[in-house]
Parts: sequence; structure tokens; C-alpha cells
Amino acid sequence: MTHLEVAVAAPLEQTLTYSLPGNLSVGEEATDARSHIGRRVLVPLGNRRVTGYVVGIPDGPEPSFAVKEIVAFQGDYPLIHENLIPFFRWVANYYHYPLGLVIKAALPGGLAPQSHKILRLAAQPQDLLASVSGQLPDWTGKLAKSGELSPKETASVLADKESKKIAAGLLKGNLVTLDTMLAGDSVAEKNEICYALTDRLQKPSEGIDGSRTSLAHYRQELSRETGVEVKLSEAKALYCLYDLTREHNQPRIPLKDLRSRYPGSVKALAELEAKGMVSRSQSRVFRTPFGCPLPFQPRPETLTDEQTAALGEIVPAIRDRRYAPFLLHGVTGCGKTEVYLRAAEETLALGRDVLILVPEIALATQLEAHLLSRFGDQVVLQHSGLTGAERFDQFYLALSGRAKVVIGARSAVFAPLSDPGLIVVDEEHDAGFKQDDNFRYHGRDLAVLRARHHKSVVILGSATPSFTSYAHALSGKYTLLALPTRVGSRTLPSVTVVDLGGKERKEEKGVIRKELREKLAKNLSLGKQSILLLNRRGFSAVMLCRDCGTPVQCTHCHVSLTLHKGKNKLICHYCGFAIPGQTVCLQCRSTDLVPAGFGTERVEEEIRELLPDARLARLDADTAADRKKFLATLAEMHSGTVDILIGTQMIAKGHHFPNVTLVGVVWADGGMSMPDFRAAERTFQLITQVTGRAGRGDQAGEVIIQTMRPSHYALVYARNNEYRQMFDHELRLRRHPIFPPYVRLTALHIQSRVESDVQKTASSVGAFCRKFIRQEKFQIETLGPAPSPLDKIKDNYRWQVLLKGGDPEQLHKTCVAVRAERNVLVKSGCSLVIDVDPENMM
Repeated sequence: MTHLEVAVAAPLEQTLTYSLPGNLSVGEEATDARSHIGRRVLVPLGNRRVTGYVVGIPDGPEPSFAVKEIVAFQGDYPLIHENLIPFFRWVANYYHYPLGLVIKAALPGGLAPQSHKILRLAAQPQDLLASVSGQLPDWTGKLAKSGELSPKETASVLADKESKKIAAGLLKGNLVTLDTMLAGDSVAEKNEICYALTDRLQKPSEGIDGSRTSLAHYRQELSRETGVEVKLSEAKALYCLYDLTREHNQPRIPLKDLRSRYPGSVKALAELEAKGMVSRSQSRVFRTPFGCPLPFQPRPETLTDEQTAALGEIVPAIRDRRYAPFLLHGVTGCGKTEVYLRAAEETLALGRDVLILVPEIALATQLEAHLLSRFGDQVVLQHSGLTGAERFDQFYLALSGRAKVVIGARSAVFAPLSDPGLIVVDEEHDAGFKQDDNFRYHGRDLAVLRARHHKSVVILGSATPSFTSYAHALSGKYTLLALPTRVGSRTLPSVTVVDLGGKERKEEKGVIRKELREKLAKNLSLGKQSILLLNRRGFSAVMLCRDCGTPVQCTHCHVSLTLHKGKNKLICHYCGFAIPGQTVCLQCRSTDLVPAGFGTERVEEEIRELLPDARLARLDADTAADRKKFLATLAEMHSGTVDILIGTQMIAKGHHFPNVTLVGVVWADGGMSMPDFRAAERTFQLITQVTGRAGRGDQAGEVIIQTMRPSHYALVYARNNEYRQMFDHELRLRRHPIFPPYVRLTALHIQSRVESDVQKTASSVGAFCRKFIRQEKFQIETLGPAPSPLDKIKDNYRWQVLLKGGDPEQLHKTCVAVRAERNVLVKSGCSLVIDVDPENMM
């Protein structure tokens, strides 16, 4: 009997063994079992059925236990290349995450069906309600009204002790049933009907032009030629099919194109098929996410000396097919993108694949135009901004080898390319490469690992590399490549810092101060474009009660609600909870509330008042959610129909607007006071990146930075574009107390809806870690347990334990020990998440 190793899409640490389905013929079972590796399967797990992935053939003797059969194979082909399985195993081990869930995260959504439980009413509603004593839970009323609960609602009932007890009584009394439902895939291939001419037909004679008279003649020709009576409608359908075949230069023509040419063709084609004059088939249609054509980007005829030198290091490694990590440190506007593209050309010429990662969707659109201009149909996208159907099709194009270039956000690191010879991580410093919930992987780090796995080149590019990456380059772990000057000998913009402190400044009204106001007005009069950065969306950060001073807070999180004036709502940026803009103070019931703080909406409103003739656009998470609108805004910036672009950090990096000569940083202090050891580093990166948007054309640029802390070292170094000085300064600070890159971090996050349970679990986990570390004599420092800086999100209270150590293996073994004791340490209802190399300390 053939056995297969299966990783199930469930929170199960180990893989399981299943046998091939009994309904497979002897011939099929006798085929090479390895051909099943990478395929999706439906398998029994306990009393339910779940999706799994075949990851290998079990070693060793025949199992002593009864091996369950695979219920069915899902799909006709593997979704995972066999050479990626070791990579997935390493990832699962390093990040302490189940292998099946790692693979599930790598695949398009909607491809992991499983069985669900559903509570259904089996008696009269009044009998159900009368049978429950005491106060009725909410779910019983819904069950009585609608007749059944959804799978999610049923799971909630069965997860709650009291509700489960009530449900058991109802099941015993035959008042309800607990049924199993198997959900199918939510995405699938899209096919269309096509028609083709059969070999028995000759081309229409020269005189046939589609007119009624000529078609009548053609009908007679066909009847004589085939010996079958042909109707006029059939002759017209055949002529259209001939015509479209010639125009498109392809044998099979979609029915929709035939109907567009001749609306009456459907019935005629069916009759022609019955007569053997045309053949009908199904052809797969690939749904494209690219939409409207992006502007063509020509290939530069020449490179700068610095670009040539960088490629002189990169290209030999590509040709040698060897693992080689490079850190490409280049100032803004230095031409890093062209280095990526030339390296991609070399890689494709060798028949290998190219993978390009960007930290967010906004940056993917910048590179799309370059890649499509250079490589055309070989390019596909992979990111969360696509529809489920688009992601499925783009995934298949890469899996099948039809596409050779993948560009996407962090999840694209799992792109199903069989032989990536080049992996590029653009803006490698960006924290957006780190997943912040559930499977907490780092896209940049996995890109380096995948390059090692495939013996390929990886380029980490940035104007402001993460200090960890730069330290790796100085130590020799990466090869450092420098592009210190802009293309075309353009100069970096001049920077002016405006101090918002002092009594006179405090009396000024508005968020746009005098210096920036005057520069904006002057730039507008010269017909130039400006960018205003404020890394906070909404109108105001908080609504304060004038009577008691209490801010309006989210009822599900310990954070203030942000006023979004355009929507007239107060919105939580962590859980999405919203209430009307006109509300009352929950503390004293006063209606005298006033907005405090500011966001991009307020900046936009103020600019409209100051410069009523200016054409404005705003890009933040609220306006950029729609890809079409986002692309339209970028197109307007490129065409010059927008004078001032206002936005959050998504406008700060990667964009190339040659007509932008002024950048204003409305408030540079937002991130500097965060309780995070990387706060200064990120402030420096953001200011340096947005500074680089100015002066990328023929005219020099200028930057105005408004701040309450003009002497802060991050701003001083950013003003002068002094990366190395900032790096040296920051690393001196990180020696005492010690932080990365001198040590590695692992955070243990505990959360639950019951605060006391979270606190007890966190204490148990912290005590266990200290005891284990002492026993093993590990050099690890344990910090905490303590409440997280954001101690309540989405009704869950949050605590954390932080481990610091120089030896990754010691940290790993400590986490393995915690996982082994999870059932003892973690109270019921609490969750424990291990975050290796955390980026977000909140």
C-alpha cells in the first residue's frame, strides 16, 4: 500500500500519514508516488475533513497503526513544486508555525475547504425556546428565527462552555441537529466556449465579403462542397468564424467574440457543430489585474559608472548560478530600478525566473510599468490588492512557467517559481515586509533564505537600509554595493527645518506654518508640483470632552477613535469600529466634544482654504484602497493635473515625479516617541525617503521639515543625508541596553478576552522561560511579562514576554520548550503566539 506524508491546513505541529484512496485503480496506485507531492488532498482529521498537502513519502517500516485513506485529491496537478518543500519545512521550524498553515499561506485564498458543523432547528421554534431555562442566549433566538446557525456562529457556540452545555441538551431532546457541511473552493478556473473550423472546409472564395448576396452564394458553395444543406444563418456564422480566425491569427475563437460580430451565431454554431463543420471546445481564461495600460518606460541607452560597477559584481554571480546576497545602498534617484531590470534581463536570458518584492501594493504599481515595458506578458502580480480570482490565475501562470517574472508584496516570497535565479527586495528596510499576525514571517529574511535554497542572487535595495542589513554588509555576510549620486548628476534637495516650538510659534494657527505656506504658494505660481507628508490619516487624532478631558475611545480597543470628517465618523484604526461623528462623552455624557490633533484630511482642508486654486489629491489608506482610483491619482501626478499631493508614508518612497520640486513634512515628530527601540531609525528612514521625492527632474528640489524637536539626531542626520553617521550613532545607543543587531529577539504574545487569564498565563510563561534558561545555562535575557504598549485590541487583552540573546539556536530551543509545555502554561481561552525577530514592539 502506498503511503503519503500530508501536512494538514490546521494548527497541528506534526505531519500525518495517509494512504492513497481505495478508488484509485491498480495502475494509478502503482505509478511513482512522488508525482503526488505538492498536490492538495481532502483527508479525515478526527470527526471532520480538512485540506492537506502532500509533502513527501514516509520513511521507515510499515506503520503499526491503522492508516486512514485520503478522501480525495483536489485538483489535477500539484500546487507546490517539490523543490520548495524543504524551504517550507525550514520556515515552519524557524517561525514555530504548523507546516500545513505555512503552505496554506503560500497559496491563493479559497483553496483550503474543510468540513464545518452547523446547528439546525429540528422542532418548532416555540418548543426550542421553551426548553431553555433561565436567560436565553442570543444564539437561541437566531436559531429559532432563521432555522440554522452559520458555521462561524456554530463554532462560537461550541467553544463556549455554557452554550455548549445548552446545545448538548437541545441535541439530546432532538430539538436541534448538528450537521456536517463540506465547503468547496471559493475560487476556480474560468473557462470560455470556443469554436474552430474543421479541416473539411475550404476558405471562402475571394468574392465573399459578408454582404447578404455574397453570403447566399457562399451558402450554396458550402452545400455543394459538403453535401449538407446549409442555412443562410449558418453560412454567416461560418464566414464570421473564418474572418475572426484570420484577424486574430489563432484557430480557436471565443464565442463571446463571435456573438459580438454576429448576435445570432449561437444557434447557428450549435447546428454547424452537429453537422461536423465546426468544433467546440473550452479554453481557460486568465483574469488580469493590470487594468488600464501603464505608461511605457523606455530602456535607457547608457548606464552611470556606478550602475555599471554594481552590475559588474551582480551579473557574474547570476551567470555562475551561485548564492550571492548583495545590499544595494543608493541615494534616492540613483537608478536602483535599472540595476534590478538589467539583472533581471541576464537572469531571464539563462532561462531562470525573477522574483521582485516590494513592501506594499503602492510600490508594486511603480515597478509594474517598468517590468511590463521590458518583459511584457512574462510578468504577473501577487498581492492582497487582487481579487481572489485574479490571484488564482496569476498564481497559476507562475506555477505553470508561462510567467517568468513575479512582482508582489511580502507574500510573493512564496511565489510558485520553480527556479528563481534573481530575487530583489526593494525598500528592504520597510517594516511592511514583516507579517504582524498569525504567521509572523519576515519577507526580506525569507527572500535571502530562498535565494540560498535555489543558489541564486538576492539584491536588497534601499536608500536607507535597515541597520541590521547594513551591519551584515559591514561584517561580510552581504556584499555592499553603493550608488552615492543621482542619475544625471542631479543634486539632492536642500532641506530647511522649521522649529514649531516657542511661544510665538504656539500662537500660530493651522498645521501649515508660514515658511511652508509661502513655499507652497511660490511653487504653485511656478507651475511646479509639491508633496505634503503626514503619517496619520483622518481629520483629527482624537475627540476630547471639554468638560472632563476624556478622549472618545474604542469600546473594543484601548485606543482613541480618529475623526474622519469626510465620512462624519469616529473610526478605530485597529478594529474598524465606528460611531457617528456627533456623539457624547461616555464618561460624563457631555456633548461638548472638540477635535484635537490632525491628520491628512485636515491638511487637505487647510490647503484648500490657503490655496483655493490648487488642484489637490490625497493618498492614504482611506483613498488608496481602490486600486483603480490609486492608479488614477498616480497618473494625474505624472500628467501634471495635480498640483499638491497629500499623503501618508505610502507617498514617501519609490515614486518618481520629475515635476515635484517641493516636499513638506507637516509633522516629523509622530514616530519619534513610540515605545520602540527602532523609533529613531524609522523616523530617519521616512524623512530621508520623502526628501528624495523632490528634485528628481531638471530643477533642484527643496524640503521643509516642521518639527517640535529640531535638534533630535535622527532629523539632523536626515537633513544632511548622513546615513553612515546615523548608523554609527544609533548602534552606539544599542549597546547599552543591548538590542539588534547585537542580539536577536523573540517575543511571546499572550492574549485573551479575560484579562486575569492573560496575566496569569503571561506570568507562567515568563517563569517557565527563566527556569528553562537557568537549567540550560543559556545566555538569554527575559524581559517581562508585561502588558503590551497597546494592551487591548479587538476585545483581546494583550501581554508579552521578550527574549533577548545572541545565539539564535538557544532562542529556538527555548521556544520549542515553551511549545512543548503549551497545554500546561496557557489557560483555556488564551492564545500564545511566538514572534521570531519582531518588528512591531507595540
